[in-house]
Amino acid sequence: MRIPRLSIFCAGIALAAAAAAEPSFVPVLKTNFPDAFVLAHGAEFIAYSTNDGANVPVAVSRNLADWTVLSDPADPKRKYDAMPRLGSWAKEGFTWAPEVLDLNGRYLLYYTASARRENMQCVGVAVAADPKGPFVDSATAPIVCQTKLGGTIDASPFKDTDGSLYLYFKNDGNRVHERTSLWGQRLAPDGMSVVGEPQELLKDNERWEDRVIEAPTMVRAPTGYDLFYSGGFFGWNPEEGGLSPYAMGYANCTSPLGPCTPSKANPLLHSFNDRDAGCLSGPGHQSIFTVGQRTFISFHAWAATPACRKAPDDARYLYIAPLFWKNGEPVLGPSVR
Repeated sequence: MRIPRLSIFCAGIALAAAAAAEPSFVPVLKTNFPDAFVLAHGAEFIAYSTNDGANVPVAVSRNLADWTVLSDPADPKRKYDAMPRLGSWAKEGFTWAPEVLDLNGRYLLYYTASARRENMQCVGVAVAADPKGPFVDSATAPIVCQTKLGGTIDASPFKDTDGSLYLYFKNDGNRVHERTSLWGQRLAPDGMSVVGEPQELLKDNERWEDRVIEAPTMVRAPTGYDLFYSGGFFGWNPEEGGLSPYAMGYANCTSPLGPCTPSKANPLLHSFNDRDAGCLSGPGHQSIFTVGQRTFISFHAWAATPACRKAPDDARYLYIAPLFWKNGEPVLGPSVR
């Protein structure tokens, strides 16, 4: 299996050059924290994850390498919840992949939850004056729910350089044994609703995707726009040498709403078990953020044993690595230590 191209990245944020005996990717948070989104906020970094002991668990860091999962001030044995109460349209227990947009000091959290009326996963938006919440969704219905396509998950907001807002998402087709696509749609200026019609940007046509694509992330790239995404079955697969077939890819787009063309170099990052590079199983569900002039990518991957097999805690750990563009194409560097 091809090992991803790696570059050495020297920066002032807790990074070290990779030595031959060191693994290429090391988790920065060794606890279950799947589908994480990282928000750079002043001198602090705030990460949000899929529900695990809270609707929206939160972790914080000041250097990207050392993270602390926040506890409930009223009960330190419980996790802090950035959204202790879901919108009235949603049921508890299925709150996935939250992402936060800083809109001039007003924070909007886009989240996936199980809609009561539709009985499928849909997308809502909640608002807070503080990036740690509490976020409040006062709507009586989700803002996006593709009921004829299996529902909607993995909402990701994007603010372009001209201030225009967009929302990206996946129709949850694999839930109903149908195909999956990634979609883009304009957001209203206040970010609280979508406007116009959704545009289909990518289909699950590539072999490595195995009929599943999800977790879209749109960014401005040196040569235009790049849409990062994940694909494949997220879990461990004994038929693949024990590793997960989940992986990350990207597409080049001519505008925020396409058209988009998948890279021939995909997948950008995938599972591997290598004597020098180390072990990585199921890297995916990325978020991308900037610190000054530098760009970083976060993703999760499965906790693994020293033999690169499924660990007993059945957790997905948080990883962070620098992200460059070389000759117009994205390249990951060795992860933050």
